Amino acid sequence: MLTSASSIVSRLRAAGCVFAEEEADLLIGAASASKELDAMVERRAAGEPLEYVLGWAEFCGLRVAVAPGVFVPRRRTEFLVRQAAGLAVERPVVVDLCCGTGALGLALASMVEVAELHAADVDPAAVACARRNVADSAADGHVYEGDLYEALPPSLMGRVDVLLCNVPYVPTGDVELLPSEARDHEHRVALDGGADGLDVLRRVTGAAPLWLAPGGHLLFETSERQVPSAIEAVERSGLNARVAEDDEMGATVVIGTRPSA
Repeated sequence: MLTSASSIVSRLRAAGCVFAEEEADLLIGAASASKELDAMVERRAAGEPLEYVLGWAEFCGLRVAVAPGVFVPRRRTEFLVRQAAGLAVERPVVVDLCCGTGALGLALASMVEVAELHAADVDPAAVACARRNVADSAADGHVYEGDLYEALPPSLMGRVDVLLCNVPYVPTGDVELLPSEARDHEHRVALDGGADGLDVLRRVTGAAPLWLAPGGHLLFETSERQVPSAIEAVERSGLNARVAEDDEMGATVVIGTRPSA
């Protein structure tokens, strides 16, 4: 039995947890009994992502519920949400595609007053998780299950002011190179972007002009090496493209804007 904070830190450090002290504090705060704490520490030491063990992740100041297998929102993606908040018109209609936990849409709704919030994912586990998060939030949102735009109500066509899309962009051949926390625990559909990592993205950009309002914005994250191909996909769809980067967070965001005219 692990009875002290120091023993928990030692156990986590021996398992390779870089931030053992911080993780120990979180686990101790989350457990309601020593037996539960021991089980949580062992799960973490075995390599299970901390967010799954805790049952939540912090994102843009929000505590977002996370379920096993569901993509854990990355801290660098907060940059994408901040970019979206800076572009949003008054009371925007917001769609969060490939929503996972629904963290992006909910974070944006916490920054700006939105008129409508819609989210969708093809993974049933993610949809259930996002619905839970929306229900527990102050946002009046709707979560749909389905493949990209097919999941959305047709009434949204031509009305979306901000389209957030955390597309999977890891090339198929690189998935096995990911850290084990992602590779072995998150559902592959949330990671694998096809041969060059841009298969899902091309589907998103190709149909985006049908859904965006005039002057509306599509925002997605990608890797630096994929930027030229991502911009090409955005511009081929008729959107104007630009790139925003945050070196400190290691974030690269491509923004596609539907011309107003």
